[in-house]
Amino acid sequence: MSLLNAILIGLATGIVFGIALEKSRVFEPGVILGQMQLRNFIMLKIFLAAVITGLVVLAVMNGMFGVKLGLKPLLYKADIIGGLILGAGIALAGACPGTTLAQIGAGYRDAWFILLGGIAGALFYGYFDAPLTALFDEKGAKVGFDQMLGLPFWMVALALAAALTGVLVFLEGWRPWRQEIGADQDGLVSSISTAAPGISAAPRHS
Repeated sequence: MSLLNAILIGLATGIVFGIALEKSRVFEPGVILGQMQLRNFIMLKIFLAAVITGLVVLAVMNGMFGVKLGLKPLLYKADIIGGLILGAGIALAGACPGTTLAQIGAGYRDAWFILLGGIAGALFYGYFDAPLTALFDEKGAKVGFDQMLGLPFWMVALALAAALTGVLVFLEGWRPWRQEIGADQDGLVSSISTAAPGISAAPRHS
């Protein structure tokens, strides 16, 4: 693949991702914080839909076209500690690395500070890469569910996609997204009773 093709594919993928991110409202701080506080599950539904789509695509690529997959090793210390730090940062900032630029584009001025914090964190990691790598030094095993079960990857991927689809359907039936997104923005459910006297809460269309 040429460099130009790679750039064009990256741009096209980014545009599709950006549109999906905006339409799902999952970039908004209220939606992100609502998920962290278990007040709404819009963010989880979007992530589940993405994982299901990825599993189906990988299953087709592997099962029909023989594409080989490269597993990353499971690093317990790095994954657990890094995940906790990332989760705490998301809960405090109301943003994650993938949504900060979308928030800036939508006019959230505090997202600029989140972006600066991310850049500062990347610089910190770059300067302290050696001691951090030594601290989390461990040899993780590259083990997948297909290897554990002794089944072809495509079969396990489709089965897992089906199971996650069931979870997604359950979540949507339990907490429909139209109710969770509310009449206003930021994923906060508002009602006419909470509006000012004489003003009705009109649904927002995007």
